[in-house]
Amino acid sequence: MVGALLSFRPRQLAGALLDLVLPPRALDDSAARPAVQSHGLSPAAWMKITFIDAPFCDGCGAPFEYELGPAARCAACAGRTPAFDRARAACLYDEHARDLILKLKHADRTDLAGLFAHWIARAAADILPEQDAIVPVPLHPLRLLSRRYNQTAEIARPLARLTGLSYFADPVVRVRRTASQGGKSADGRKRNVAGVFAVPRAWRGRVAGKRLLLIDDVLTTGATVEGCARALKAAGAARVDVAVIARVKVAPSRPI
Repeated sequence: MVGALLSFRPRQLAGALLDLVLPPRALDDSAARPAVQSHGLSPAAWMKITFIDAPFCDGCGAPFEYELGPAARCAACAGRTPAFDRARAACLYDEHARDLILKLKHADRTDLAGLFAHWIARAAADILPEQDAIVPVPLHPLRLLSRRYNQTAEIARPLARLTGLSYFADPVVRVRRTASQGGKSADGRKRNVAGVFAVPRAWRGRVAGKRLLLIDDVLTTGATVEGCARALKAAGAARVDVAVIARVKVAPSRPI
């Protein structure tokens, strides 16, 4: 045990010693908040999350019913060319994932951000080695002021540390405030964010030629990340991939 502790870096050693004295508690709201071996969910909460594993569409990340080989795309992705190149999602957006994500967004539960960063690192493991930098989807300054933090930035920062990639704080911004995307149709979501995103002049030289991983919390129709990706590519980004905590459940995606 002593030898194992001595092998840690100072920061890791401090964390390991603290965990021995005060074992980490589950991040979910289970009644007992049991101690867990590492910072995460209780076993009961963990079992309720529907994680997305291969096979899935290489374009939008939607799970397939069966394997069809590498880089297979669903009919929806094959029939259109989105502004982003590929998307990955850690889990399906259902009532269990939604509760955790809403706690991060609206209940000051920024302690969940590190957990979600690990989930995304696992989900995007196949595309992370190809990235140059990690970029959060921005909030409008007024919304940021009222919320006090950007939940996607809270995830993107620890993800950058975890992967060793550069973190680009605000290379894409919202130039006007929009209504919430919640409850809108696919067309309504696209109209709501049309022309909303832009790359500031100071960032254009930095994003030019870069391969960027755009981080959001939930992928629904893709309108928001499409808008961000379009702005980044107009500024010269070589490619823009997307990684999210969760994506909405769609009809079973069939590869073509």
